[in-house]
Amino acid sequence: MERLRKAVPFDFFAVAGLDLDGYRFGSGFSIDTDVPPAFLDAYYGDDLLKADPFVQASVTATDVIIDEKVYEQAAPPQRLIYLARTFGVLNRTLFPIRRGDVVFGAITFSRATPFDQDEISFLKEQAEVTHRVITRPIMEKFSAQTLKLSEGEIVCLRYASLGKTTDDIAKSSGYTPDTVNSYIKTAIRKLGADNRVHAIAEAIRRGLIH
Repeated sequence: MERLRKAVPFDFFAVAGLDLDGYRFGSGFSIDTDVPPAFLDAYYGDDLLKADPFVQASVTATDVIIDEKVYEQAAPPQRLIYLARTFGVLNRTLFPIRRGDVVFGAITFSRATPFDQDEISFLKEQAEVTHRVITRPIMEKFSAQTLKLSEGEIVCLRYASLGKTTDDIAKSSGYTPDTVNSYIKTAIRKLGADNRVHAIAEAIRRGLIH
């Protein structure tokens, strides 16, 4: 995020949503942010998530969403305006992260002055990969806890997704070929997949590997 901030200055950022039921954008599940805690406490304490037209518009967004443009169509609660001005969380600009028709995640940047079109274009190009990098450790931890995928299974699937053979994976990972095959077989079973290719596709779809 600091690299992005050097390229395009912004005051605050917020990364939200995972490609999992119950954790998608709009559910209030925040992954990382430097927005002032007092703002967040008041925002969620006053249940503004449900009343924020910016969030409502973003859940079905197909492109960048800017709060001031949304407010032209749907006025925000006065409490939200007060909090935004008090804590300087202004000109929120959201970049939706989608899978098909579903907006499962988002990255939002805010700044006292609006972002220009070149800045928005740059941030848009970086949004998906940035979201992936930040959420990857969480997705891997989640997969290990809920699907019981081991570190070895995730490693082998990740190498397999790059087109590596069992022998290639063994050389890259340090595992023996038999261990690689064993990890992939158990990953296939845990993911409910039919074969290695299906397991890779399912792992990518769930955000377990990238």
